Formats: sequence, structure tokens, C-alpha cells
Amino acid sequence: MKFTLLSSSVALALLPFAAEAAPTTIASTGTVPMTDYENDVEYYGSVTIGTPGVSLKLDFDTGSSDLWFASTLCGSCGSYQTKYNPSDSSTYAKDGRSWSIEYGDGSSASDILGTDTVTLGGLEITKQTIELAKRESSEFSSEVVDGLLGLGFDSVTTVSGVKTPMDNLISQGLISSPEFGVYLGKESGSSGGEYVFGGYDSSKFSGSLTTIAVDNSDGWYGIAIEGTKIGSTKIFSSFSAILDTGTTLLVLPNDVAASIADHYSATDNGDGTYSIDCDTSSFDALVFIIGSSTFKIPADSLIFEQHGSTCYAGYGDYDFAIFGDVFIKNNYVIFNPSVPHDQIAPIDS
Repeated sequence: MKFTLLSSSVALALLPFAAEAAPTTIASTGTVPMTDYENDVEYYGSVTIGTPGVSLKLDFDTGSSDLWFASTLCGSCGSYQTKYNPSDSSTYAKDGRSWSIEYGDGSSASDILGTDTVTLGGLEITKQTIELAKRESSEFSSEVVDGLLGLGFDSVTTVSGVKTPMDNLISQGLISSPEFGVYLGKESGSSGGEYVFGGYDSSKFSGSLTTIAVDNSDGWYGIAIEGTKIGSTKIFSSFSAILDTGTTLLVLPNDVAASIADHYSATDNGDGTYSIDCDTSSFDALVFIIGSSTFKIPADSLIFEQHGSTCYAGYGDYDFAIFGDVFIKNNYVIFNPSVPHDQIAPIDS
């Protein structure tokens, strides 16, 4: 979840991975329009839960795998959050197990499991395991969203054996292909973005898709970065990264971030963020080599936020790399958990 300039939704729980069998039938695709909240800080979409359905605003997150949201059982949930009432849904069933999750930024939520019908972009998933929040940390209760839709692998669900919504879209034969395409808009643009479940929107990118193998051994969409350039100058060699729609910034290993900061004359703030010149118009693009193709972070994305005369960079540092929304809003990504692989192409400007 994206509460600060540098925060990750990568969940802390690690559980054994369980492979899913391919569906015996296929149907269609489902598209969910996204809302760009607070100048690209986070993106949320509407998901319908129950019968009759209640529409909830959920942060779509490839860095975690739990589907949870505020409920009427919750005393600590925010007054502006829409709360799911299990008693109002004729398709709700109790599960009895408890759940608890903590994210990389320290935010947390917990309580009980149930099952219900979940409708995602017009695709109706039956008997989906849902997590009803009875407690959530202040980071969530002060947020505009009602919960999270985890789109990571089922090896990092907090309760072992739970199928994710993507698992069920595949196993229930609801989507044409076991993938989802992600387009994130920019604050300067006219669209907040969209997720296409079961396919992708080729009108949103230019050029060819580059297919990249995914390392899901830790339950995330891990990819290999083969090199880093600024303009045509190579500044760093290879490292690994997680593609995570639930993280705002481009988070880089400490040494990579330091090299980039040195080139752009940015200042390390000592808290994982960097201050950068507020005029980046003359700066060369930040370029990553992935799958032998190049993908850019243009100069206008090198600034994430401005406070007075201080500008914060769109990248930060950490012990490992997370390619968050700063990367994904500039590059279309198709996530395929079945192969697994990702496909990436530059977004049309």
C-alpha cells in the first residue's frame, strides 16, 4: 500500500507455492477502470462483493496476494470507508479461520475468512475466499480505499491453501487467457488506467512486447534487470527486481540508487528518498535493459512530488529493488502467473 513516498505492499508472509491446473473452459476478458489517486500515489478500482453486490474501492496490488476489505465487524476502520456487511449477502458463507497481514511499510489488517461472490470487470467469481477486516492500522483507516485486491502468487497468501481471485478466474474458466494487462495513467493525462483480466489492450502501448521470465520462488513477480543507463551512458550492471503495482516509487538497490543520484546531482535524504532539481527538462531519461530491450523512465517522471522549492525524486533506495508505479505508468505490463512470465512494452505518449 502506498502511504508514503517510499512504501511497499510486498507482504511479509511467505508460504509454499501451489500450482493451479489449467481450466477446462474459457470465456472472455474483463476490464476494470482505475482511479489515479493523489497524483499517481496509488491506483484503485471498483470490485463488487456479495449478492446483492456492494461496490468497494480496492488497491490492486501485484506485490501481495490477499483479498481483504473493511467490514461492519470493524471498529477501527475509517468513517469514509465502505464496509461490507456479510449479513446482507445471500451468497456469503462463513469459513471460521482467521487471517492477519502486515505489509512492507508497517501497515496491517486482520480478522476472519469467509466466501462470497466477487465480480471483477463483469466476471463473476463464485465462492471466492474473502478476508473481512475487524481491525486495520491507521494507515488504512485514513485512506480512500476500502481494502486490497492481491494479484500476486498464492504462495504468499496469509492463510495456506487459499485461492486468489486470479486463481479462480483461471480455474473457473472465466477468462480467455491466464494473464492480466496493466495500464496506469499519469496525473497529467486523461485516464487513471485500467486492468484487463484475461488479455490486454494493445492500443495502450507501442512497439513489440518483450517477454521476460519470472522468478516466483518468493511468491512475487521477480525479473532480471540486465543493466541501467542514463541516456547512452551505462552506470550499473545487473540486479533483480520485483514488479509491484502496490508500490508508488521506483525502488532501487542502495548502490544503484546512489549511482543514479550522483549522475543527476540528487541528494540522499537518508530515509530512502532523494531530493532532485525541480527542473528536469534537460535531464536524459533513466533507461533499464530488460530482456535485451530498453525501457525508459522519462525526465517528467524523475520528479514524483514537490513541496515548496523541494522536489522528491521518483526513485528511492532499499535493500532490494521494487519496480513500482513510476516504472509501470511508463511501460505496459502483462502479468501471466501460469507460465510464469511478464511481457513489457513502452506506453504510447
